Amino acid sequence: MTRSTASKHALWPLAALLVLFAGPGVRVAALQAQPTHGAQTGTPIQHFIMVMQQNHTFDNYFGTYPGADGIPSDACMPLDSAQLTADCVAPFYVGDYPMSDLSHDADTFALQYNSGRMDGFVSAMQQANLDGRLAMAYHDGRDVGYYWNLADEFVLFDQYFSSAHTGSIINRMFWVAGVAGSEFNRIPEGGYGDLPTIFDRLQERGISWKFYVNNFDPSLNYRELQNLDHLPPQIQWLPLLNFDRFIDQPELSSRIVDLDEYYQDLENGTLPAVSYVLLLGATEHPLTDIGRGQRVMDRMISALMVSDAWPSSAFMIAYDDWGGWYDHVRPPQVDKYGYGFRVPALLVSPYARRGHIDSTRLDHTSALRFIEENWQIPALAERDAQANSILSAFDFSQPARPPVFISTLRAAPSPRVQVQRIVVYVSYGLALIFGTLVLTVAALGRGRAAVKSSGETPG
Repeated sequence: MTRSTASKHALWPLAALLVLFAGPGVRVAALQAQPTHGAQTGTPIQHFIMVMQQNHTFDNYFGTYPGADGIPSDACMPLDSAQLTADCVAPFYVGDYPMSDLSHDADTFALQYNSGRMDGFVSAMQQANLDGRLAMAYHDGRDVGYYWNLADEFVLFDQYFSSAHTGSIINRMFWVAGVAGSEFNRIPEGGYGDLPTIFDRLQERGISWKFYVNNFDPSLNYRELQNLDHLPPQIQWLPLLNFDRFIDQPELSSRIVDLDEYYQDLENGTLPAVSYVLLLGATEHPLTDIGRGQRVMDRMISALMVSDAWPSSAFMIAYDDWGGWYDHVRPPQVDKYGYGFRVPALLVSPYARRGHIDSTRLDHTSALRFIEENWQIPALAERDAQANSILSAFDFSQPARPPVFISTLRAAPSPRVQVQRIVVYVSYGLALIFGTLVLTVAALGRGRAAVKSSGETPG
């Protein structure tokens, strides 16, 4: 992203404020309906945008969010799951605790899940020579204030599970194809072959789509693996770059674009029907700045709100896997791949239920389910065919809500006692001043009366 482009994007929150406080004529012009881009939809949603972030559990981000299915008050994880009487580690606010990238492979899941006992979160890390206590750390509104503010205004899902009890590669395949794609959490040597994805189905129907990638490098795909010393995140986290047709066929490859095009499409009225997003460099993966992911998300959502696509859009945020962090809810085991532990998920839309916590059981294939239902597309696989949709998070009985300004900072609760004391002190002070004035005026009156009666002139 160039400096001028970044500066332009940084103005989106200001533009949102201008729309919110503009006159009715300006606001109506900013909220015109968007064309359907190729097919009639089953709901008023004509633009579905989904950002997939990285490696956090629900309890790690929202475990202390009011009203959600969060961290139990008596939670405490044994240092050794084989010795339940040993010392335990209670969940704690992460603060300045030293951070590391926790283990989050299938073996780690098995140890943490521990046949459904859910007591191995600390000991699994200890066995991997990592700091097991860190697994019990959590963030709150001080760190993820923007997401907590979104939850206040829109929808927070508190029963959204990762699709697989392993890492990013398989979970992201469930996100785009409804299947694992390979036996293990790695890219097959020859790519994924002819396996169908949701983007193939959209392409066949003439329904517009794009995969936006922050800092996209078109030269990186799975064919470069043999020439690389390590697996770049773009190849791991962007499944389409592991399919020959999405690399070689221009009508498909041209739809994998840099994130700059998202802002251009909003400005030009060309936002596609379905958009998937990878925020390379801002995925909130542990050891990176989670604030950066929130800032990029703020720019994206603010830009959407001031565009003419807002009244017909749904913007979803989820996280591909649990990253090794603690979560207290036992995930249902629907097949040999999953579910994995819960991950954070949010829905932002003018039709999203306001301040609603949705407890429908969901996973990454629920996004596929919604796309398939909304654009009348057959299911890709058994998982998405059986998944619950995110439809319960919408209220289409009400008109589209206008955009609202969402702060990136979490406001501290009002200190009621202190405020009351201030009021008392101010009132008391004013009363003293008023009383003093009254006494002074009375004294002056008595003095004048005394002078008048004596016939003397004051000096």
